[in-house]
Amino acid sequence: MLFCTQKKCVFFQNVNTLQHIQANLKAGQTTLTNIVEQYLVRIEETQDLNVYVEVFAAEARQRAAELDRKLAETPNQIGRLFGVVLSIKDVLCYKGHKVTAASKILEGFESLYTATAVERLLAEDAIIIGRTNCDQFAMGSTNENSVYGPTLNAADPTKVPGGSSGGSAVSVQADTCLLSLGSDTGGSVRQPAAFCGLVGLKPTYGRISRYGLLAYASSFDQIGIFGKSVEDVALLLEIMAGEDKMDSTSSRKAVEAYAIHTDYTKKAKIAYFDTAINHTSIDPDIRQQTLAFIDRLKADGHRVEAVDFPYLDYIIPAYYVLTTAEASSNLSRYDGIRYGYRHPEAGTLQETYEKSRSEGFSKEVKRRIMLGTFVLSAGYYDAYYAKAQKVRRLIQDKTKEILSEYDFILMPTSPSPAFDLGEKTKDPVAMYLADIYTVQANMTGIPAINLPLGTHKSGLPIGIQLMANMFEEADLLAFSKYIEQLNRQQV
Repeated sequence: MLFCTQKKCVFFQNVNTLQHIQANLKAGQTTLTNIVEQYLVRIEETQDLNVYVEVFAAEARQRAAELDRKLAETPNQIGRLFGVVLSIKDVLCYKGHKVTAASKILEGFESLYTATAVERLLAEDAIIIGRTNCDQFAMGSTNENSVYGPTLNAADPTKVPGGSSGGSAVSVQADTCLLSLGSDTGGSVRQPAAFCGLVGLKPTYGRISRYGLLAYASSFDQIGIFGKSVEDVALLLEIMAGEDKMDSTSSRKAVEAYAIHTDYTKKAKIAYFDTAINHTSIDPDIRQQTLAFIDRLKADGHRVEAVDFPYLDYIIPAYYVLTTAEASSNLSRYDGIRYGYRHPEAGTLQETYEKSRSEGFSKEVKRRIMLGTFVLSAGYYDAYYAKAQKVRRLIQDKTKEILSEYDFILMPTSPSPAFDLGEKTKDPVAMYLADIYTVQANMTGIPAINLPLGTHKSGLPIGIQLMANMFEEADLLAFSKYIEQLNRQQV
């Protein structure tokens, strides 16, 4: 689907990667000021999708004008992201700008510093056009759990865009920016990418600094990237990745040249789980298209084999025990005392805590805080939290064993295409099960990517997911580029 007015169609059809944009800028065929203006027009045209919670229009125009002058005066000094206009999820701090995690509890809060990942992009001449809607504190799979209301899927506004980074996904899907940053705790980049027909990457845990990312579950959270091409996503990862003294969990491993090394010339060894392909929850058309994709890979000479993975049905219960426990701790800082929303009628300290948090948090966030507090409580810690940690270790060990023999693990990204707005809001368990294929990467810390697979018989986008061993993003992205080219040949 082409999201543009008649006047803007040429821009969005022909300029869909950074390489194209930079070529046009350097040739004098357009300017950053013009590009920003066209994106701002798209934002205005797609307001009904409820993508942005704040648009930095004046700031984006000013920065575009400054960068246009930079290209004219010192063309050899432009940054690697010159020409990139991107959005950021409303969980990433940007100094002097509000950040609310789509929650009333942070109403009016303005960040005092910039997230390391955002800072590194700005240093390479990227332009941030706004912050996007999301599920409150990144808790959700539909982008309906937001104080700003739901974001709608641009492919079909009666459908959800996925979550929690649904706003970020639709910002790219609807051509309001070139790339977007989201966060991925259990699939919150990959699942919306699948629902919106995009590339969505969750890197290895620690590959990108989490400094400046509002925490949901600290041992799972990772900043991720949305784009329309693997090449652009690879470049953003390369620039954001690397050690950060402000985040002790960031890795010291050297950052590879992901954007350059995108040729995958060998034949891959790929594992898939028969239990996933034939799971009772999977849509029949997604199963059929996944199997057809496996056959295409085999026909192209790759070794694709079913392997045993006995823990698929244990992943979701263990994940929600562990993440809610971490959320219970992380969200205790939002108390109505130091910053954010404070209930105007609270008379005592106790009332301030109770009324501010009761009104400030959504029903879903309160559900997860209470569940996390429960599993950490005396008498239940060993029965739930400690046992879930043991399950996590079993999943990690089995995944590591598989990836010692295979280059990648392949599976559907989601068991279904985008579903109707409101379809799962009354059934939290059904909502949680939507993450059945994405949570493994977060439980184990490995990198994973969604790639557009095609179109469901309903007309909606669907995706395929690849996972690789820790810090093997170079191979993951190179093979993803190969798949991207393979899929274009099928069109």
